Amino acid sequence: MYKVGVIGLGAIGERLIQSFVQHPSTEVVAVCDQLNERVVSVAEKLGGIQSYTNHQQMLGEVELDLVYIAVPPKYHHAIAADVINKGIHLLCEKPLANSVEEAFDMKNKAETAGIVHAMNFPLNYGSAANTFAKLIEEKYVGKLRRLELTMHFPQWPRFWQQNDWVASREQGGFVLEVGVHFIQQAQRIFGSIAYKNGQLELPENPTKSEIGVYANLELEDGTPFIINGLSDIAGDERIAFTAYGTEGTLSLVNWGMLEGGKVGESIAKIEPIEVDSSSLIDNLVRALNGEKAKLYDFNAGYDAQVILEKLRGNE
Repeated sequence: MYKVGVIGLGAIGERLIQSFVQHPSTEVVAVCDQLNERVVSVAEKLGGIQSYTNHQQMLGEVELDLVYIAVPPKYHHAIAADVINKGIHLLCEKPLANSVEEAFDMKNKAETAGIVHAMNFPLNYGSAANTFAKLIEEKYVGKLRRLELTMHFPQWPRFWQQNDWVASREQGGFVLEVGVHFIQQAQRIFGSIAYKNGQLELPENPTKSEIGVYANLELEDGTPFIINGLSDIAGDERIAFTAYGTEGTLSLVNWGMLEGGKVGESIAKIEPIEVDSSSLIDNLVRALNGEKAKLYDFNAGYDAQVILEKLRGNE
């Protein structure tokens, strides 16, 4: 049984805790969060496990095999360094860091330490995204003509994630929070990406995150990759990752739906197939066992961060 410590108990952190609890090979033995009331409550729900408001104290007092970092991005680098120094395996939320320099340092330190290091990129373990990748590989769209990512939000942050950091220009915004998943998918499926040019629309308040982005990127074979993002607009939230090809069109829509059609046909829903039913936790356990695992490590996080920072104007 692998002993897991969790640092950060926001919505995302608590969601993945349940996956650790339900897996037969992992056990959450300690949790940490700045808010004492929250950390005590979560610890009690998990059977009265150890709780901390200081991650260094937790790392010093609890025997851990794996730490999951789920704090806001600007704290990833410092906390990861403490975990790596202890030689503990590490799972980190996306984005990897809050700058390219921090991401580069994190991946180098993790590689040098020889620990298992992984990112929580959940699309990689979902049937819809994996079916999208399989259909692209099978040339469902023919020769790719264009890749597009559309991100439209009636409001940002969304109603269920109202907090200061998600709304901030420093470490929030939908480019970082949502765009990172699809940048990583594009790199996973199509290879390296080059940023060409773009325009970031910012609000008058200098502390608030972007309200629009339009960018031209290029896949390694020269295919255009367009990113079109807007918040504070009419309509419903829609996130669409779309491949246009000589023989058809294929879209991953709102995380878990597939739509597509051949040239001359209407676009219709496509039922995902179970390409690989293993979860992130399954693969973490395999890696901890020294077995081959499907993980997306800090190198993948760094590659995505390079593009993210150019989209954010932080070149």
